[in-house]
Amino acid sequence: MAEKDVRILAIESSCDETAAAVVRNGREVLSNVISSQIELHKLYGGVVPEIASRKHIEKINQVIEEALLVAGVTLDDLDAVAVTYGPGLVGALLVGVAEAKAISYAKGLPLVGVHHIEGHISANYIENKELEPPFICLVVSGGHTHLVRVADYGVYEILGRTRDDAAGEAFDKVARAIGLGYPGGPKIDRLSREGNAEAIPFPKAKIADAPYDFSFSGLKSAVLNYLNGCQMKGIEVNRADVAASFQKAVCDVLVEHAMLAVKESGLDCLAIAGGVASNGTLRASMEQACAKNGIRFFRPSPILCTDNAAMIGAAGYYEFKKGVRSGLDLNAVPNLKLGER
Repeated sequence: MAEKDVRILAIESSCDETAAAVVRNGREVLSNVISSQIELHKLYGGVVPEIASRKHIEKINQVIEEALLVAGVTLDDLDAVAVTYGPGLVGALLVGVAEAKAISYAKGLPLVGVHHIEGHISANYIENKELEPPFICLVVSGGHTHLVRVADYGVYEILGRTRDDAAGEAFDKVARAIGLGYPGGPKIDRLSREGNAEAIPFPKAKIADAPYDFSFSGLKSAVLNYLNGCQMKGIEVNRADVAASFQKAVCDVLVEHAMLAVKESGLDCLAIAGGVASNGTLRASMEQACAKNGIRFFRPSPILCTDNAAMIGAAGYYEFKKGVRSGLDLNAVPNLKLGER
């Protein structure tokens, strides 16, 4: 007898996207609705937590209604509700968690709390039906840079992490310094296409006792020092060259560490995840390195790299199948570590 389909309503509100999705059996997306606040936060040069929380409250019911409508289902057709409960902005997370708990209580549906980073990793399952653990995953987003060994669904070993700035943070800070504004990642990616990536030899940090760990604060400082030096000497700055050289320094380190982790793990499979994984240069560099080293390479479409609820539905499905259930006392955990519950 065929197993019954499992339909999960997923909710994501950890930062500045209000998102809802309906996902069937962990890999089939019936709907994926995202309401972005980027235009709102551009005015302030970054995400303002209080404004983000208020906007989530305004949008969350509309986004869920649209996700159900597009999927052609009602709340009565669902098997569970999955929601991001950390890490993220505490006020933003609370909106999604409160909404999920209300639906769970009103409809008697199982509630599954999902780790945001686990969601990013699980985005790879949606478009790559053949991908199954174990594999190495590089998670690069605004707040996180992690190298993770995915031993099984929901079972993670963190091999390396950033010691200071995450890659996405460095992109945002450098973008601001060269006058590009927020959000920095996509703007640097676009501008760098017009520049020479070899123009400025920015440093690439290596941590002696931790070959998989990352550090981007030194690189960020080197860019700021270069810009200040040019200003003091009256030298005109070629912003495209700065963007391209900075981006190359970041991507080179990410690729080197990922290749090392895959080779030393004895696996032949690498996936990337998170907002920065939509960066064109990183995707191309990683693809090239994997082809050269005989490594199978997986990456989600750019829309599934940025924050979305479909990835939470994918992660939630595998937690649900393992019997993970959250109580109505589920709370937002802004600094939740991967692998914790």
